[in-house]
Amino acid sequence: MIDLENGRFMEQVEALTARKRWPDLRDMLVLLEPADIALVLGELSLERLPLLYRLLPKELAAEVFVEMEPEEQAVLIKSFSDTELKEVLEELYVDDTVDLIEEMPATVVKRILQHADPETRRSVNEILKYPEDSAGSIMTTEFVDLKQDMTVGDAFKRIRRTGVDKETINICYVTSPGRHLLGLVSIRTLLLSDEDDVIGEIMETNIISASTMDDKEDVAQDLGRYDFLAMPIVDDEHRLVGIVTVDDAMDVIEEETTEDFEHIAGMTHTDKPYLRSGVWETVKSRIPWLLLLMLSATFTGVVISSFEDSLAACTVLMGFIPMLMDTGGNSGNQSSVALIRSLSLGDVNFSDLPKVVWKEIRVAVVCGAMLAGCNFIKLMLIDRLLLHNASITIVVAAVICLTLVFTVFCAKVVGCLMPMISDKLGLDPAVVAGPFITTIVDVLSLLIYFQFAKLLLRI
Repeated sequence: MIDLENGRFMEQVEALTARKRWPDLRDMLVLLEPADIALVLGELSLERLPLLYRLLPKELAAEVFVEMEPEEQAVLIKSFSDTELKEVLEELYVDDTVDLIEEMPATVVKRILQHADPETRRSVNEILKYPEDSAGSIMTTEFVDLKQDMTVGDAFKRIRRTGVDKETINICYVTSPGRHLLGLVSIRTLLLSDEDDVIGEIMETNIISASTMDDKEDVAQDLGRYDFLAMPIVDDEHRLVGIVTVDDAMDVIEEETTEDFEHIAGMTHTDKPYLRSGVWETVKSRIPWLLLLMLSATFTGVVISSFEDSLAACTVLMGFIPMLMDTGGNSGNQSSVALIRSLSLGDVNFSDLPKVVWKEIRVAVVCGAMLAGCNFIKLMLIDRLLLHNASITIVVAAVICLTLVFTVFCAKVVGCLMPMISDKLGLDPAVVAGPFITTIVDVLSLLIYFQFAKLLLRI
C-alpha cells in the first residue's frame, strides 16, 4: 500500500499530469494495486479523472473501477462511450455490477443495464430481488460447479474452460442435475488426486451453507468463524444459487461496524467518506439525534428543578453532579459496548441474559466500591484538608460515595439490559446504546443522589 500522507507520490503524479507525460504516469500507476490506484485517482479533481483512468489497461481499469467511490464511478460512466462502458461491464463480476447499480442514480442504472449482456442482466435481477440485508443480496452467481460422476481430469477441463469468468476457483461445488448442493472439492484436493479419481469419491459432503434469506452479517461472521474463503448459498429447496466470498464478507463487516459506531455516537448512517460528505449532509446526519437527545435531557432538568430546595440548603452538592452523571454514563457505555460486540459476534444471545446480568452486577459492585473508596479519600484529604473546604463533611462525602456505588450499579445493569432486550425485539442494539443509556443513567443518578441527600443530610 502506498503512503499518501507524506505527499511525495501525489506530488509526482501532479507534476507528470501538469507536464502531460502520460506514458510515465501510466508506468507509475500500473505498478500499484487496484485499490491504491483508486486511492490516487480519488485524490485528483473529478475533471481529470476520466483522462487518467483511460491510461490504464482494460483489465486493470475494471479492477480499479470496482474500488472507486460511487461519486467517482458516476463521473466515469457519464464520460464513457457505449463501447467503453460495455468493456468495463464485461470485466466486472456480477456481484460488483449489483453493487454498482445499487449506488447509481436511475438514469445511470438504465444505461448500465442497456449495455450489459442478457445473462448478466438476468443474474443482476436475480440478486436484486433479495432483501438488502440478506445473504442473497451480496452473493455472486459466478462459481465453478462440477458433477459427482466427473473424473478429476474432466474437472480440470471444466475449470480451464469456465474458470476465467468465475470470481474464485479455489473451491468447486458439486451439484446434482437439479442443482442441489451435494458437496465441495478444493483445488488442492484435485491437484493431489489422480486424474482417474471420481469427484463423488473425493468430495467433502459435510458442508456448511447459508440460505439466501439469512442475515448477511451472520454469513460474514460464519466465514470468519470457519476460516472459509467462500460460503455456498442455497435456496429453500437446497439448490445452489450463489456463493459469498471473503472479500464481500469483509465489506459487510466494515459497513456494519461503521454503522454501529455511528449509532453509538448518535449519528445517522452515511455511506460517504468523511471528507466527501458536504456540510449540509453532515448536519442532516447529526441534527435528528442532537434534537432527540436535547429533548430527552430535559428530564434531567426536571429532576434538578424538583430538588431545587434541597440544593439551596446544601449548595456543595451541586458541584458533584457532573462527576456523578459522567461516571454513570461511562459505566453504562462500557457495558453496552461490550454487549453490542458480543451480540454482533454471536458470543451471547437472549438466553444468556441471567448470566450477563449476574456478571455485570458483580463487576458493578467491585467498580463502584473502588471508585467510592478513592473518591472518599480524595474528598477528605484534598477537598477538606488541603483546600480547606469546610462544607465537605463526612456525611456529605458519604452521600457522594454511596451515590457513586448505586449509580455504577444501575448504569451497568441498564447498559447490559438495553442492548440484549433491543436485540430480542429485533431492534439494532447500537441505536439504543450510547445516547439513550446516557440519558436514562443521568436521570437515575440524580434521583439516587437527591434521595441519599434527603436521607442523610435531612434536607
